[in-house]
Amino acid sequence: MEQRQLGKTDMQVGVLGFGGAEIGFEGVSPRTVARLLNGALDGGLNVIDTAECYEQSEELIGQSVGGRRKEYYLFTKCGHPETMEVEDWRPSSIRQSIERSLRRLHTDYLDVVQLHSCSEAELRRGHVIDALQRARERGYTRYIGYSGDSHAALYAIECGQFDTLQISISIADQEALALVMPRAREAHIGLIAKRPIANAAWKTKRKPADEYSHTYWERLRKLDFDFLRGDMQDAVATALRFTLSVPGVHTAIVGTAKPYRYAENATIVQAGPLPPEHIEKIRSRWSEVADLTWVGQI
Repeated sequence: MEQRQLGKTDMQVGVLGFGGAEIGFEGVSPRTVARLLNGALDGGLNVIDTAECYEQSEELIGQSVGGRRKEYYLFTKCGHPETMEVEDWRPSSIRQSIERSLRRLHTDYLDVVQLHSCSEAELRRGHVIDALQRARERGYTRYIGYSGDSHAALYAIECGQFDTLQISISIADQEALALVMPRAREAHIGLIAKRPIANAAWKTKRKPADEYSHTYWERLRKLDFDFLRGDMQDAVATALRFTLSVPGVHTAIVGTAKPYRYAENATIVQAGPLPPEHIEKIRSRWSEVADLTWVGQI
């Protein structure tokens, strides 16, 4: 699988990474997770991304592949010690969270610790960035990052304190392409694309029961890309290749709870970037339909 250097870091990351949200939120069994992650590592995976608030995700990852720690780069996030709905940006809470993540993930260091959807106001106060820098000084993490969107992500780049940025980039989330990506490329920041297939929100004709996918579902209904009306696997391939075609993107984090899905997605990315005319068609449709409320999704 193609690898790209993650910005100014020393990490050569595979263009397809694994996102740990689904295995945590969907109550996947330890046996299934072990099969999924070990199979993916055998197939070339070298990036695993998770967060403290993805329920049992960190524990499952640690139990399943903690013994193979030298084979992959490990990213996690902090700022929501219990659930995504409750924030805690106190430096003491961030430190405790990172220490807890290390225990859960069965490791003595992380490759990247990211502030998880921290507001621009909190970033500007500086104390959260200081907390990550102290974690790096303690050896808890090699690099520090920001995970978020829109103007907060832009500030995270411009402040010059972060090594990586994780941001929403997909056929249904293109704000970053004009607002953030030019500055990210100039700064040579490591760019991690989250939700690169927009949660495959188009797969149901009716609005999904899960509110998490409602925004993308509604946007995609209005965008009405012709390729979404065809074969599901072909549509996923187009969506994923679009995200990986964005200049400056180093890796795309795809979550799944299905052991066979990583291999399917790895086959997709081997096809390389979308043809320029396909990219232009997707971008043009976004320009025609999207309005100012279509900001990057947390």
